[in-house]
Formats: sequence, structure tokens, C-alpha cells
Amino acid sequence: MKVTELKTMVVQNEEPYIGGRWLLFLQLMTDEGIVGLGERITGGSYSRNLGDLKTQISLIEEMVSQYVIGESPFQIERIWDRMYASRHDFRHPSLYATPVISAIDMALWDIVGKAANLPIYNLLGGQYHEKLRAYAYMPGGAFKENPEEAGEVAAKLLEEGNSACKLDPFTPLYPIPRDIPLWEIEHAAKIFESIRNAVGNRLEVGIGTHGQLTTYSAIRVADYLEPYHPFWFEEPVPPENIDEMARVAAHTSIPIATGERLVTKYEFSQVLEKKAAQIIQLDVGQCGGITEAKKIAAIAEAHYAMIAPHMYCGPIAAASAIQIDTCSPNFVIQEANQGPLHKTIFKEPLVFENGYIIPPTGPGLGVEFDEDVLKAHLIE
Repeated sequence: MKVTELKTMVVQNEEPYIGGRWLLFLQLMTDEGIVGLGERITGGSYSRNLGDLKTQISLIEEMVSQYVIGESPFQIERIWDRMYASRHDFRHPSLYATPVISAIDMALWDIVGKAANLPIYNLLGGQYHEKLRAYAYMPGGAFKENPEEAGEVAAKLLEEGNSACKLDPFTPLYPIPRDIPLWEIEHAAKIFESIRNAVGNRLEVGIGTHGQLTTYSAIRVADYLEPYHPFWFEEPVPPENIDEMARVAAHTSIPIATGERLVTKYEFSQVLEKKAAQIIQLDVGQCGGITEAKKIAAIAEAHYAMIAPHMYCGPIAAASAIQIDTCSPNFVIQEANQGPLHKTIFKEPLVFENGYIIPPTGPGLGVEFDEDVLKAHLIE
């Protein structure tokens, strides 16, 4: 079997644009008629200008033409290494090139799974988890102004079957990093206090901060919020300086989580070796695809660290994350940010219900487009 053709698709997302205003999908065709699906995550980076996607489409076309067309889709490791290492300028990982590698890698694995008539997770060690614990951001936002309302939201989440959620109590996101004054820390503590008063310890609550804090502010925040036992403290400082994140980790009992803006096993291994985090939020659509995500999960497992994959993407990247979750012993929870289109674009949608995702059983990624829905949202 050989890969013979590439097709890219820009899809108009639906409000509230979870995963970005535009979604960028690709299809790899083979000489045996099997088609593999991939997704280049767009997220917030390309949410305003459709024209900005043209550079990514060009890079996808260039890399597929040079490294994938004419190759066997079964030679995934070889293709991955050539895409990553053949060009001197691409060997250094970045959030420019690596997400393109990720998209291509997803499609190759989808082809191989379909050829074997097996889900990808059965090719990576088999199904370890029958259902996947999942979470999303706390809905609404009024509780940020009125902390007492957080308890009501938490109680509703619990009634719906959820066991975890996340909130970002520190806004705005920029400038980064910034000092967090004591009054703002105290306000965040009131939100957690409201939740604990309403539901006790039955709901895990993670702190998501997008790297907004200076090191000293992060340590102060952790000290103030420790009595409420947050699930994790996500990106307490910008992810570029692993040593500073490790310094925060050394000052708190709250687990540190990071990974959504890191790429390849090389960056993640540094995080683990320096004891900067114990909850690894790899993004399958950015870190290097399914091939690299499985290796990152294994490295984390050797450090007794858990994976909680990031998910702010379109439905194909989400389906890829689910494949990794299902076969990874050290999976703990999956972010599950879904918009309306995520729930309609596949013939059998990925379902996040009662706090869990049930892995699909179909071959490859286990998903197939509803062509009518796809056509209705297709831009080019």
C-alpha cells in the first residue's frame, strides 16, 4: 500500500468556536482506497483571519509531497523521523512545524487501523480503559464576580455525573507573567471555599492559569489555595522555563500540570526529569501526533506521572487523543471541550456524558464524517 494523494479541508466551526473559528482537516488517500483523517489544530492562533491558514496548508502540502506521497503508511516511525529531522531548520521542535507533523501522523495511523480493521488503541497495546473520565471548564462565569455562585455550579456538575472540572480564577491572561495581588488570591480562595462548602471533596477542581503568574506569585497562590486541595495547578508559570516551574512544584503539595504548549518527547522528558510536573497535559494534535504522544505517555509512566491530555481542538484531534487515553495505563482524565459541530460532524459522534467518554470501537480513529454536515461547513 502507498499514499497517493493529499486533500486539505477548511471547515467553518460553529459558535462558541471551540477549537477555533476555522478547523483545518486533511485526508491522505492510498492506492487501495483507504483514506486517513488528520487535523492541524488551529485553536486561538487562527481564529480571526481565514487567510492565515494558507501558510499552514502550504506547509502540509510541502511536507506530504516531500515525505509521504509514495511511501507505505505502515512506515510511520520512518516517515515521522524524516519529517522531523531531514531539514536542519525543522529539527528544533516548534508549534509551527510540529502540529503539521501531528496531523499527518494521525492520518497515517488512521489508515493503518483501517487496513488492520482495528482501533488504533489495539495496535498500541490494547484497550486498558473501558471508559474515560473526562472534565471541562466550569460553565458560566458569573461565579468569578460572585464566588458564592461557584458552589451552585459545582453542585449541578456533580448531579450531572461529573467528578472533575477546571476554572481559571486569574484574568486577564496578559501580560505574562504578572504579579497576582493578595486581594485577587483571596478572591480565588473564596471561589474554592464556595465549592467545598457545596459539594465537599466529591468534585475535583483544577486551577488553569495559562502561565500568567510570576514564580513568586505562583508560590503565594499555591500556599493560599492548598487547604482546598485543587486537582492540579496548571502552567503556574510560562512553560518555557522548566526550572522555574520546578521551583513552584518544590514549594507546594498541589500537583503541577503542564504540557499543552510543549512538543515532542524531548521537551516532556525535561519536565519530568526536573520534577516540574506530575500531570502531563500533552496535546496529541501539537506534540507530534499519536506516535509521539504514546512515547511521552510511556516516559511519564516511568516517572509515576499521569497523563491528562489537553483538548481545545476540532473533532479529529479529539478522536486521536481518545485513542491514546484508551491504551495508556497512566491515563487519569481527558479534557473534553466540545462545541456543537463536534457533536454532529461524525456519523457516530464522540460522546461526553455523565463525566465520561466511551472509546469508539471502529477501525482507525473510529470516526467517519457525516458528509452532509461536512459539506454544509466546508469553506475550501
